[in-house]
Amino acid sequence: MVRPFCRASGNGGDSPLIRILRAETEAARAACFAVRRAVFIEEQCIDEAEEWDADDATCLHYLAEDEAGPLGTARLIARGTEAKIGRVAVMARARGTGLGRRIMDHLLIDARAEGFSTAMLESQVSVIGFYEGLGFVAEGSDYDDGSGILHRVMRRPLG
Repeated sequence: MVRPFCRASGNGGDSPLIRILRAETEAARAACFAVRRAVFIEEQCIDEAEEWDADDATCLHYLAEDEAGPLGTARLIARGTEAKIGRVAVMARARGTGLGRRIMDHLLIDARAEGFSTAMLESQVSVIGFYEGLGFVAEGSDYDDGSGILHRVMRRPLG
């Protein structure tokens, strides 16, 4: 599903048109992976073996892009009645524009439409506040997910 073009905020109205879509083609999935490589592997120094996993072959990938190329990505994994959201990433040139929130809103709408009752994610501790602003509640203690970055589980109902 493609969401209509919209304007990113934060650049005085001069920002490019952006669309968010399910990455259903090989080219769109490659663009998602390029964003993840730039953000997680190159910027955050996460080992490639930690970044790529078997879920990449079966989950729903989402891509945010403008005329210049990919801007952000996320993925949704079905876990029974729970939608696991992960690998949420926004390129440096699009940070601070509200794009991360729009990507998440898109995933939450799709998860609800697909019949999931809750959404779950494993947030990097440094961005828990972002997800709290979307209605997620942190659970349990911080842990290292293997990337060397502390995370915490968060959930929210989709009803």
